[in-house]
Amino acid sequence: MTGFSADDHLYMQRALRLAEAATRRASPNPGVGCVLVRDGRVIGEGATLAVGSDHAEIQAIKDCLARGGNPRGSTAYVTLEPCSHYGRTPPCAGRLIDEGVARVVAAMVDPYHEVAGRGIAMLREAGIDAQAGLMEAEARRVHRGFLSRVTRGRPWVTLKAAATLDGKTALLNGSSKWITGPEARMDVQRLRAASCAILTGSGTVLADDPQLTVREIAVIEQPWRVVLDGALKTSPASRIYQGGRGLLAHGAADPVKLAPYLAAGVDCLALPAIDGKADLAELMRQLAQRGVNHLMVEAGAGLNGAMLQAGLVDEIVLYLAPSLAGDAARGLFAWPALSDLADKIRLDIVDAAKVGADLRLTLRPEARG
Repeated sequence: MTGFSADDHLYMQRALRLAEAATRRASPNPGVGCVLVRDGRVIGEGATLAVGSDHAEIQAIKDCLARGGNPRGSTAYVTLEPCSHYGRTPPCAGRLIDEGVARVVAAMVDPYHEVAGRGIAMLREAGIDAQAGLMEAEARRVHRGFLSRVTRGRPWVTLKAAATLDGKTALLNGSSKWITGPEARMDVQRLRAASCAILTGSGTVLADDPQLTVREIAVIEQPWRVVLDGALKTSPASRIYQGGRGLLAHGAADPVKLAPYLAAGVDCLALPAIDGKADLAELMRQLAQRGVNHLMVEAGAGLNGAMLQAGLVDEIVLYLAPSLAGDAARGLFAWPALSDLADKIRLDIVDAAKVGADLRLTLRPEARG
């Protein structure tokens, strides 16, 4: 967008870095970043805290005051339009006005229905030079989870998978430890730490009894661990349900079968069925209603394939190990055999990087015509 200087871009980049670091902490709110600048110098900066605490603008103002400065006459660079309504906290647009900020540059307008341009309008009515649209594409990437939840009614979904170079995730006997090296496994921990919830299937729980927790990285709280178990095959004693923040998504209405899970303190979510299978789109809606912005899928070929075929996967993070397992091994995605190559799911390679000895590909499903 024209009208913004090189310095404007520099300070917004700084605000976006703050936002990215705050994204998980702030969920379900957007992890916004804010930088206050006057006379070519940063005088305060901050990012959104946990729900119910300060938003980024307030943190930046407090930082400025703590440095002995004054926000009056400064420019505020924010990665999302300042809020204009009373929620758990007062409106940030009002605080910027009260502090005498002279200019506000937002990366993008907030699509949330209680803001949606009202923050910019409120600032302009107070005589502040308020603009939006600087580095919007970058801001949409940083805020993609929040934007997905408020505009599509479902989380941003990242499907993680690891395979040999010939696309195999395990041997026929189920052996899969370890396909990838320690660096790739640590990279997966970072993905988990950035996620609000992790989804897996009953087959994975029955085969591996995983915890799916974040390890070796400090987090404020663990992500929700969601098990899709339509027929209640998993045990209430499974490790994934222990320690809180475990969620059983099921399709069985039989209260007798459900009773052991409830007695064990497992949080349960009933889903309708479509053609005998749990309604995955409804699961996504229910998770969004629980405030899940980012969902990570760590599952077997069945659930992986179902999510992809349902059009519910936004990106795939695929770790490829430089090894071969042969044809008689388990694959990545299960769905009915195709009769025409035109029906294949095409992917766009967004990023490729070497992680230790392995290759990490970030892929986006192409829009289906």
